[in-house]
Amino acid sequence: DVVELLPTRVIVSKPELVTPEPIKPEFVVQKPKSLPEPLPKSAPAKVAKLQGWRAHAVASVPPLDRPMIAIVLDDLGIDQKRSRAAIALPGPLTLSFIPYGYNLPTITQAARAAGHELMVHVNMEPLDNGVDPGPNALLTSLKLPEIQRRLDWALSRFDGYTGLSNHMGSRFTVWPDGMEIVLRTLNRRGLLFLDSLTNTRSIGPALARAYKTPFAVRDVFIDHDRTDAFIIKQLALTERLARRNGHAIAIGHPHDVTVNRLKQWLATVESRGFSLVPVSAIVRRK
Repeated sequence: DVVELLPTRVIVSKPELVTPEPIKPEFVVQKPKSLPEPLPKSAPAKVAKLQGWRAHAVASVPPLDRPMIAIVLDDLGIDQKRSRAAIALPGPLTLSFIPYGYNLPTITQAARAAGHELMVHVNMEPLDNGVDPGPNALLTSLKLPEIQRRLDWALSRFDGYTGLSNHMGSRFTVWPDGMEIVLRTLNRRGLLFLDSLTNTRSIGPALARAYKTPFAVRDVFIDHDRTDAFIIKQLALTERLARRNGHAIAIGHPHDVTVNRLKQWLATVESRGFSLVPVSAIVRRK
């Protein structure tokens, strides 16, 4: 694969291929009963302070001889009760909040106070036209200035985050023009990118390398089958990958079954020889 860096844009000659696997089902969250405030029609959305990912990374210095595991919980901010249950879990976890969620400044502040790391879980277009990615999503049908405006709006919804991850996005993350805006914006703001890898042909990692943007890639989804037995199996897979590669990133969601299983798993993960870390610790180690 060849990535050519030009003065004003990045051209990706071929999408980077990640380890082949079936495209995972894209998680649909409960939509808000009322939409968040609309985007401005003629002016860009308010831009958050440019402080960079290190300013908000949770302090973590895991031993070099221990494999690291980062647990990410996506789709927080809509269901307030389940979001609070996720925040109550022992950490540090990485908690990703949907930008069109409710009460975001308050609930994300509570998550930070509980010792968790934050990300903005930006909704992007899926391959399935019948799946609604939510209000103000990044879509391949939009003009590039509108994508920039929606992205700036998403990044202005709360403070204290280290970066951005994609909610859905199996269509958007393979589109060079749109993803270039995402990675260029992250690079300018000094933020990191976590590719949820809803499409194994995502060009996010290639563009992140080209822009020298810190990034990581999801290894395991733990709860696309919402059964306790399946979550146990996926957490075991996460442990095997961490032992093999030195680190692993597992993504789940604030379902009751997931939170209950994680509560038990988190109680013993350190005693089994692993270091529980935020995503930033894996990015920093890499």
